[in-house]
Amino acid sequence: MMIWTARFSRKKAVFAVILMGVVMAALILLIGRMPEDTPAAPELTSNEERVAYLQSLGWEVTEEPLETLQFLLPDHLDEPYLSYNDLQRQQGFDLSACCGKQVSRYTYAVTNYPGRAENVQLNLYLCEDRPVAGDIFCPGADGFQKTLQYPGDGAAA
Repeated sequence: MMIWTARFSRKKAVFAVILMGVVMAALILLIGRMPEDTPAAPELTSNEERVAYLQSLGWEVTEEPLETLQFLLPDHLDEPYLSYNDLQRQQGFDLSACCGKQVSRYTYAVTNYPGRAENVQLNLYLCEDRPVAGDIFCPGADGFQKTLQYPGDGAAA
């Protein structure tokens, strides 16, 4: 059996503690500067930017929204927001980050939904000019509500 001993003077102990503090501070600063895993949602301040964003997802929509609405999201999500947020989480959005904030909804007519020539609409929700939710829907008896995922790209919509 081996026994190791070390002799530290008070001066060496203080130096070691200070050195450990500097190393910990450097690690905290480096971790804070690391890039996030997910890119930030784009800032969509104009109608042209919103339409271009929807086109980048594969959707062709009318030039101008059919309806624009602003509302205050409640401080805590209850039904029907909870069910709607489940749909949003499927596509990487989460409304809970905007609780208590002003949200804008832009509704566009969709012109390229596969198998449906008309009556398909798209809702895009923005909080602080960034997309936080969205859906494709068709009102009526044979209607539906789906994520913004374009149906032709191989993923379930």
